[in-house]
Amino acid sequence: MIKFRWLLAATLISLGCLVSSAADKSTRKAYSGVIVTDAANGHVIFEDGADVQNPPASMAKLMTFAVLHDKLVSGAITLKTPVKITVEDSNMGGTQVYLDPRETFPVDELIYAMMIQSANDAAHALARQAAGSVDAFVELMNAKARELGMTHTTFRTPHGLPPKGRRIADGDLTTPRDYALLCRYLLLKTDVLQYSSVHNRDFGTERKQGPQHMKNHNNLLGKVAGVDGLKTGYTEGAGYCLSATAERNGRRVIVVIMGSFGPNGQIDRGKARDLKAVELIERGFAAQPAEFSVVKTGTTPAAIQTKPEDFPTVKTQKTADTAEQSSTTQEPVLTFRVIPPPKKP
Repeated sequence: MIKFRWLLAATLISLGCLVSSAADKSTRKAYSGVIVTDAANGHVIFEDGADVQNPPASMAKLMTFAVLHDKLVSGAITLKTPVKITVEDSNMGGTQVYLDPRETFPVDELIYAMMIQSANDAAHALARQAAGSVDAFVELMNAKARELGMTHTTFRTPHGLPPKGRRIADGDLTTPRDYALLCRYLLLKTDVLQYSSVHNRDFGTERKQGPQHMKNHNNLLGKVAGVDGLKTGYTEGAGYCLSATAERNGRRVIVVIMGSFGPNGQIDRGKARDLKAVELIERGFAAQPAEFSVVKTGTTPAAIQTKPEDFPTVKTQKTADTAEQSSTTQEPVLTFRVIPPPKKP
């Protein structure tokens, strides 16, 4: 009898451990950090792990866009500036538009490739052209981060690919809070939506083999009301990342999600990330007051003239609540119900 009771107790303890372990896995967050902000004033609507550092993966290309915009405004380059492709550009790997050293493309076309296709080769070529070298361009990226108050951000690439040693600390690092600052800057001071809102576009229409059809990696475009940007990202070390924005009736919210995976760390092609983004977008609009300031997004680079003092750093207040596709052949895995905008009172 004593032996039986001992065996029963041991079995119950074992089952209890298994149930506890399963519960821990089921309640584990599907991201390392998220934040939702009001684009009009920068106020934080919701945050959870917003200051946790994580690689941005291809979201790094948003800062690449910011620096390119500065170069366009200064006249150092134009949208028509020809970019002669080099061997180094063509050897970037990952998601790309398969640039060839025998080719030349204007800046504008390469920006579309970088923002829609998330082309690493295009980002590398643009950085090299704009600053004379990729290293010099990365210095400008970090200077821009400091200007915007992104105090927990370090860039080491213009594209977001991981370092050769795959050591996370050696690559690009940022936080959701920092990236919300960058997104707001881009929305208010640049024409980023001209590129990030495009669903499909052909690249290299003059190529002998025919153009490459590009499809935006942002699965929320055209499926969630008001979504028109901004950028996805994925690497094994970064997880699935997304900087999203949506506008409804003059109101605009920004959502940043980093380090997302499926249940139990599954590689789910960004499904959990996208579902969370939809939830946070709705939460953002629901939390906005009836009285609001209409957000006026940026104009074209040729028309805009900005100075650092035009965009003061917003000090956010904490609230009480505290893939990119790796292959160009992958299709979106989610079908979202299009959520209608709020009815006018």
